[in-house]
Amino acid sequence: MIGRDEQTDQVEALQEEVEQLRRALGSHALVDQAIGVVITVGGLRPEQGWEVLRHISQHTNIKLREVARCLVDWPTRRRLPEAVRGALPAALEYARTQAEAADRGDEREVRCGRPG
Repeated sequence: MIGRDEQTDQVEALQEEVEQLRRALGSHALVDQAIGVVITVGGLRPEQGWEVLRHISQHTNIKLREVARCLVDWPTRRRLPEAVRGALPAALEYARTQAEAADRGDEREVRCGRPG
């Protein structure tokens, strides 16, 4: 038989897990929307959109979900934060270069520098 304190702990743990899953689901939807913005703006394939988000996040030291939020808000606000705006062209070029290398069957990783 489970004691009252143990049962309360289990309920609290389950509530916390549900909240974490809700946040994860929200972040996933936001990232998917941002990929849509990126592939529309850059004329890319969906997998390239993911690469753009990842590249911007890594080269600006901004969390991926925050990069996604900025990109999703961009059409409405008509502006991007300077760091994201500066990193976007390099990230688009990187995604295109990676895709071209994959299309050629080139197994080498394409290197790129920090956006200027």
